[in-house]
Amino acid sequence: MENKSKGFNLKEIIFIIIITAIITSMTTGIILYNQNKLTKNITYQDLNNDEALKEFLKVYASLLDEYYEDVDKTAMLESAINGMLNYLGEDYSTYMNKEETDALAKKLVGEYKGIGITINQNNEIIDLIEGGSAKEAGLLIGDKIIAINGNVVDETKNNEENFISSYLKQGNEGDKYTLSIIRDNVTYNFETEIRTLYIPALQYKMLDHSIGYIYISSFSGTLKNQMIDALNYLENEGMESLIIDIRNNTGGYLFAAQEVASLFLEKGKTIYSLEEKDGIKEYKDETDEKRDYKIVLLQNEGSASASEILIAALKESYGATVVGTTSYGKGKVQQTYSLDDGSMVKYTSAKWLTPTGNCIDEIGISPDIYVEELSEEEDVQLEKAIEVSID
Repeated sequence: MENKSKGFNLKEIIFIIIITAIITSMTTGIILYNQNKLTKNITYQDLNNDEALKEFLKVYASLLDEYYEDVDKTAMLESAINGMLNYLGEDYSTYMNKEETDALAKKLVGEYKGIGITINQNNEIIDLIEGGSAKEAGLLIGDKIIAINGNVVDETKNNEENFISSYLKQGNEGDKYTLSIIRDNVTYNFETEIRTLYIPALQYKMLDHSIGYIYISSFSGTLKNQMIDALNYLENEGMESLIIDIRNNTGGYLFAAQEVASLFLEKGKTIYSLEEKDGIKEYKDETDEKRDYKIVLLQNEGSASASEILIAALKESYGATVVGTTSYGKGKVQQTYSLDDGSMVKYTSAKWLTPTGNCIDEIGISPDIYVEELSEEEDVQLEKAIEVSID
C-alpha cells in the first residue's frame, strides 16, 4: 500500500511567512510601545513632542552649563519636583526624600525581623512582642541585657543607635543569639532566634457582657492577618458584640481597610468607590467570609483616610453604629511613584466615595451618637460604645 504525505506548496509557504512576519511585527511593536510607556497614557515619545518640557530642559541645560557656580543637580531637580507638586496646591501631593520614604515604608510594611523586644537607653527590656523568640525563651520586662553571644554590651554606643538593635539587625531569619541579662542581681542566659514578626497594628481584649474590643492603630500591610488572629481569639471567648476603636488613626494602606471590611461584609456589598479622571469604579466584597454580630465603631477628629473608608463601609454596608465625634474628612486617595535615588512622589489620583456614593472630603463622617471626649481620666466615648453594645 502506497503511503503519500501532502506538503505545502510554494504559495502556501509564502503566505505563512507573510502572516508570521506581520504577527511578529505587531507583537514587537506592542512590546516596544509598552516598554516606552511612562504611565498608562503617556509615553517617552509624547514627552519628546512636548514643547513645554523642551523649554524646561533648555533652562536646565543652561543652568548646568552657564551658571557662575557649580550646581547640585540632585538638589535642583528635587526643587523642580517640589515646584510641580506645589503648583497643584494640595496638601496630599508631596515629595518625600529617601529618609522620609524609608520611615513611611517601615511603618506601613507591618513586619520586621528580630527577636521581639523593645529596649530603652539603659538596655532594659520595656516590651515583649507576641510571637517573638525572646518572650518564648522566658525573658521579662525589666531584664537588663549585658551581653550578646558573649560580647559585652557597651552602653556608650547608645547615643546614636542602640548597640543591641544595631547588632541584631545584622542577623538573618533563623540566626541564634544568646542574651545574657541581669534580673534581681542574678545573671541568666537565654537562647533566642531571629524571626519575621508583625509590627503591632492593633490591640484586643474581652470586656464584660461578652463584648469584644479591638483598637486599630495603623492600616499596615499585615493588619488583615492581625485582625483575623484577634477575631479568632475573641470569638472563641464567646464574643457577642464588637467595639472597633479607630480614634486617632490617621490611616495607611487603602487595601488594608478593604481587607478588614471584607472580614465582616456579606459578599457583593459595596466597600467604597473611586472617582478617577476616567470615571467611577465600585469596589465590592468578593469574599465568602462574613459576620453578623453587632458592631460599634469609635471615631474622633483624628480618624482619617483608611480609617474613614472602614468606618463608612461598616456603617453603610454592615449597619454598624458609630459613636464619637465627626471624623477628619480625608476623601482623597494617593498614588506613589518611587525614584531611583530612593525618594518618592506621592500625589492624589482619585476621590473615594462611601458605599452610598457620598464624598466626605473636608466634611468627615458624622457619628450616629455624638459624644465628646471630656478628659483623659474618663473615657466617656468608650462607655457609650459599651452601653450601645449591650442594648
